[in-house]
Amino acid sequence: MSNIVLSISTNIQKEVMAYYASNYIERKAAGVIFAAKLPDTSITMYKSGKLMFQGGGAEREAARWGTIEKTSNSKASSIGAKGDTLPDQFATMSVLGSDETGTGDYFGPITVAAVYVPASKIELINELGVKDSKLLSDDYMRKIAPDLRAACVHSVLVLRNEKYNSLQAKGYSQGKMKAMMHNKALENTLTKMAPEKPECILIDQFAERGVYYNYLKNEREIVQESVYFSTKAEQLHVAVATASILARAAFLKEMDRLSEIAGLELMKGASNKVDVQAARIWRKQGEEFLRSITKWHFANTEKARKMI
Repeated sequence: MSNIVLSISTNIQKEVMAYYASNYIERKAAGVIFAAKLPDTSITMYKSGKLMFQGGGAEREAARWGTIEKTSNSKASSIGAKGDTLPDQFATMSVLGSDETGTGDYFGPITVAAVYVPASKIELINELGVKDSKLLSDDYMRKIAPDLRAACVHSVLVLRNEKYNSLQAKGYSQGKMKAMMHNKALENTLTKMAPEKPECILIDQFAERGVYYNYLKNEREIVQESVYFSTKAEQLHVAVATASILARAAFLKEMDRLSEIAGLELMKGASNKVDVQAARIWRKQGEEFLRSITKWHFANTEKARKMI
């Protein structure tokens, strides 16, 4: 997706609104004063004097109104993030973000969260203690998660191990499962927040755009409008950082449940220590029980099998 941003005067703003009047669409996102939709281009004007063009015709339309100001991706560059070029001042925009956790853990589920943080709530969310979840302890994330859930429109999905193993046996890759969960969480959140719409949607990238949407080709509803992909997305907008925390809190809650059933505290990750614990559970409670609390196709299963 091409993204071009211009800085325009008040007089030019009026000319733009008159020129695209027949293509006007209503957008209630914070800071937006005018929006229009052409067959190949979305046009959004902000109170700040920024005029953004997105889509195949972005360069053509932008050329009508002034000198092109390249969109800023300095934050992404500074942290080594890779993916789409984000709009100027992205961190201050109203964004719906999504992230997942549990994908590399032998025990426990995959969880995905989508969270909408409007520009008006960014300061509040920061005050509640949100930053890159990789810098926060599990206990701290458990502590702040209730306040975040209360403050933000969100959706959290949990793919338990029985369902995960069933889908995997049918040929679903983990990437496909994650794509389906991200899409559904985003769809759920958009439904909850309607008629308001985010300025942008940011997905913490685990697959290239084409691969992601190929995973979703048979889905009835696919979220595609204003969607961006980036690695390290939790450092690019507080919405993704919040989603990461809510996903982690849901993962920890499910791990607590499974640990209670297993009669011991289950280990996170997929290390050699996890192999030993899996073998111990296998001996004591049997293969079917171990299968019900793990991602069975992981290499840990065969390592545990050899131990017993």
